Amino acid sequence: MKKLVILSGKGGTGKTTFAGAFIKMGDIKAYADCDVDAPNLHLILPPAGEADEKEFFGLGKAAADPGKCTDCGLCETVCRFGAIKGGCVDIFACEGCGVCMEFCPQGAIEMRAHVSGLTAVYREAGSVFSTARLYMGSGNSGKLVTEVKRQLFENIKETTLAVIDGSPGIGCPVIASVTGADMVLMVAEPSVSGMSDLKRIVRTAQILRTRIGVCVNKWDMNGRKTGEIEKYCRDEGIEFLGRVPFDPSVVKLLNEGRTMADLAESPAGKAIKDVFVKTVRKIYEQ
Repeated sequence: MKKLVILSGKGGTGKTTFAGAFIKMGDIKAYADCDVDAPNLHLILPPAGEADEKEFFGLGKAAADPGKCTDCGLCETVCRFGAIKGGCVDIFACEGCGVCMEFCPQGAIEMRAHVSGLTAVYREAGSVFSTARLYMGSGNSGKLVTEVKRQLFENIKETTLAVIDGSPGIGCPVIASVTGADMVLMVAEPSVSGMSDLKRIVRTAQILRTRIGVCVNKWDMNGRKTGEIEKYCRDEGIEFLGRVPFDPSVVKLLNEGRTMADLAESPAGKAIKDVFVKTVRKIYEQ
């Protein structure tokens, strides 16, 4: 099974739009939304049936036993996150490092399991969709992404291609998404910040030794920047897989819960299909 991860380097470039279109165009049977901080692939690919949901436990949170606490204040002093005040622990500020527990002379603090999110797996007609939601104020999103991928590959029978909708940025969720991938498709935005963030995510993928492809979404919003992105790809030896024009009908389509695969005859629809075909060919090239 080949694994394609779609990334962007920044939010709002259209990576989920591309992921949804690719899944529909290729009739992909294995796919996941690894943007666990703000999952939205299910909005354009509404899953059918009931989900197999499981609570996700991240790092433990500190909890103080008032019966043992002597109010010495040492835990408050050693906590670098300001999570302890007057012997009370703020679970939203606690990072689960355990320093307070190690330093407490009375053994009044313990680390307790804490539910950080919820995973969900949908199965329908031989396809599997794995996703998750990180709860507000919780951390460890990289671990949750790894769990989303694990559940996807455990539940799907052998298939040719899996598509993973990744997170924006270059942090832990992105690194967890890219790990083990055969190829990463970067959806770039033709803007100053888009160019800057593209370079960062390309560097991240290069460190992880993953094959890279780049395309530009809404390229005609800034032709000059699109040209700069293409030149950057040539200079870096990166596959440039196409440009998709701006199309106002895409917004209406997405608001209706559909994908760009339904725009087969429009310029944007034809362009994204061309990117899909080129991407799949590159994945299977030796």
